[in-house]
Amino acid sequence: MGFDYVHSAVDDHSCLAYSEVHSDEKAATGAAYPDRAAAFFQAVGIDRIERVLTDNAWPYRNSFAWRDALARLGATGKLTRAYRPQTNGKVERFNRTLLDEWACIRPYTSNEERTAALDTFLHTYNHHRCHTALAGQPPITRVNNPAGQNT
Repeated sequence: MGFDYVHSAVDDHSCLAYSEVHSDEKAATGAAYPDRAAAFFQAVGIDRIERVLTDNAWPYRNSFAWRDALARLGATGKLTRAYRPQTNGKVERFNRTLLDEWACIRPYTSNEERTAALDTFLHTYNHHRCHTALAGQPPITRVNNPAGQNT
């Protein structure tokens, strides 16, 4: 029994997604996440993060660690308007897809089994799942240099 917290990032242009499961949503956990997300995006050819739009959770509003993490990336932070989740539409839609196609798609025998299935889901989502907003193409097709050939 208990809770898991899924931290997710979605690139605005490509809709490419990255997620991690954590046991909390404290400031230290949230502040460590952007570096790993940036490394993921950089590995597929997205080498610059300009802005990070988040909800109004305490760690994003008040944490110096969060501000320092964004500064390391050279990014600015922006908060959604209170009680307006549609402002963060791409991540909110991705969260719904996570719920429907990963977390609740079948009964898992353990939390560890569900967490282990996240990597497979993310690969399918990013590389094979058709997106209406992308003319039926998967997000990886919108990345300029997905295989790293044009360095």
